Amino acid sequence: MAIKKILTAALTLCFLLGSPTILLLQEKNREELPQIVIDLNSRSFQPGDVVKVTLHDNSGSVKFVQLRFQDRKFPVVKLEDFHKFIAFIGLDLGLKPGNYSLYVTLLNEDGQQQSKKELIIVLPKEFPIKKLWVNEKFVTPPEDSLERIKRESELLNAIYGMYTPMWLGEGNFIIPSEGEMVPNFGERRIFNNQPRSPHSGIDISSPFGADVKASNSGSVVVANDLYYAGKTVVIDHGLGVFSLYCHFSKIKVRIGDRVSKGDVIGEIGATGRVTGPHLHWAFKASGSRVNPLSLIQLDFLKDSSNER
Repeated sequence: MAIKKILTAALTLCFLLGSPTILLLQEKNREELPQIVIDLNSRSFQPGDVVKVTLHDNSGSVKFVQLRFQDRKFPVVKLEDFHKFIAFIGLDLGLKPGNYSLYVTLLNEDGQQQSKKELIIVLPKEFPIKKLWVNEKFVTPPEDSLERIKRESELLNAIYGMYTPMWLGEGNFIIPSEGEMVPNFGERRIFNNQPRSPHSGIDISSPFGADVKASNSGSVVVANDLYYAGKTVVIDHGLGVFSLYCHFSKIKVRIGDRVSKGDVIGEIGATGRVTGPHLHWAFKASGSRVNPLSLIQLDFLKDSSNER
């Protein structure tokens, strides 16, 4: 009888308190949701770097993950056979130093939602100024070239806006060409005494006709002769990451080809806006201009095992 009275009193109390009690119980359940470990990996967290976001689902109960950074949403893909999710965030060449919030939303198998926030501190970086002299048509294009330039710009913007919902790369990225690498990413360039947009890649000086290799596996989405970039190849590596190879003398792949890391995709040349034979090698990550060396220094090998 005493037990019955205690239970009756407890139920009455819950009824009288109403929704606050329910909210407390919901809050308790929310705190007990499976936690996820978030790793943020970048070379230096400076403008032009890539941030590789790895989410470790230790419980195996997370169904969907979404990232939000600078009011943009970034889909996240689960690696096959492992309780890991990955995504790539580009810290654009023009991003100002400061504190930025990365918002993570998790949806579990039982339909419950959980949110987390991570702080990304972007450090300052100075870029040098360089003066160059090129054919005047690449500084002030003739009227009959303007439509072509506009069309090519729209094409590249559309391609960089695509999203392949899987990772096509195989292990770590490699440098695509032998030769002297010039670490000139971000240079503020002045062509023929006229300021132009910053240099969004790095240059590799190699002999005319030398092989250029795919820096990682992926799908060829551009294999064209462009006004400024010359004969150009762009490879989609998935998850919003694209590599760009410019100024070829000869292109050796076609749009739609699937290439493996190390496959020859073209030969060194001097087409487009150049001062001599070299490879211009660049990357876009979710539309942001990022330094190729930032990708080179990221470790992808651990994603092929359960080791963290």
